[in-house]
Amino acid sequence: MNSSIDTLITAETPEGIAISVYPAGFAVRATAFLIDALVRAGIVLVCGTTLARGGKFGIGMLLIVVFAVNWLYSMVFELLPAAATPGKRIMGLQVLMANGLPITPAGCLIRNLLRAADFLPLMYAGGIICMLLRPDARRLGDLAGGTVVAYRREPPGAGSFPAGGATQPSVLLSHRQQTAITGFAWRVARMTPERAEEIAVLGFTAAPGGGPETSMTARLVGIARWLHGQRS
Repeated sequence: MNSSIDTLITAETPEGIAISVYPAGFAVRATAFLIDALVRAGIVLVCGTTLARGGKFGIGMLLIVVFAVNWLYSMVFELLPAAATPGKRIMGLQVLMANGLPITPAGCLIRNLLRAADFLPLMYAGGIICMLLRPDARRLGDLAGGTVVAYRREPPGAGSFPAGGATQPSVLLSHRQQTAITGFAWRVARMTPERAEEIAVLGFTAAPGGGPETSMTARLVGIARWLHGQRS
């Protein structure tokens, strides 16, 4: 995605992991909402056809189903591992906390209870106006619950090093040192530069390779590349 066009939220966890979140805009969220509306309508229709034969008891049960579909449908799906209703999953979306972490039960409850405020004054006008005025397209419920609807993105996996040259270590490294340096280099892309350098300095008081002008992070990543066969 082009960062100059797409809105990007970058947050840092307490562990120093950088999380990039691309909020979903009004159009894609509206499409997901319509898909979910069709799913909810289908559930009510099927249950209504079945319960209509039960007289007053059936009508009472149908009212419970309508209540559950309107108020529990989104909460149940958003608290599952996918953190998304069927409509959001089809559109490649998920619900997260605004800091990029998984949604919490409290955040999920608040964002869904505040749908009543988003509905005002008519047909979700309040929520739509709020989404259109904000670059992160968060509605009133999202602002109150501290949540954001974002595109689903797989986190970068460990197992590859950032691009760059290799650095031959100036001393013989033990197997434990090689493992530690390689493990650090695999994970450095998931950290903020500041946190990566902090860990590198704390964990390795002197990297055996590179000059004093080279950051500790760059030296360790270069050594990891050399250990894995890169020679330039």
